[in-house]
Parts: sequence; structure tokens; C-alpha cells
Amino acid sequence: MQVTSTQFQQNIGRYQDAAQHGPVVITKNTRPHTVLVSASFFKLVMEGRIARAVEDLDDDTVQAIASSAVPPDYADLDDLIKDWTP
Repeated sequence: MQVTSTQFQQNIGRYQDAAQHGPVVITKNTRPHTVLVSASFFKLVMEGRIARAVEDLDDDTVQAIASSAVPPDYADLDDLIKDWTP
């Protein structure tokens, strides 16, 4: 859903309710400016961004990471970093 900042200001409660079902893009001068999301979605996104020490991971998670692989469908992405050096 996309609304202007004026629409948002005039109907805050409506768009807060709508954000429980999906992001609400608030525009300013016809361009996306702010996105309103539910607290549960925000929490989910932010929890995924927290760095954890390897020592804090359980054995199943460490094993899952160790045995993970990039699907062959994305092999062409290797070309994007082939010349990159840290």
C-alpha cells in the first residue's frame, strides 16, 4: 500500500491497522520516504541482524552453516566477486 504523507497524517489509525497486514509506503513529493511496518515484522527483521559469537550458537546451527551451499542457480554471482580482495 502506498499513501501520501497528507493521507497518512489524516488517517494514522487506518494505516497503523493496514501495516499489521503489510508495509505502508508513505510518499513525500511523490517519492517513497518512509515505510510503516508492524512491530512484529520489525522485530523479526531486527533479530535477523544481530551478530552472535560462534560460541553462542548451538551445535545444530553450526552444523547447518557448515554444510550449507549456494544453489547452482546462483553460480553466476561468483563472477561479481571473482576479482575482489579483502
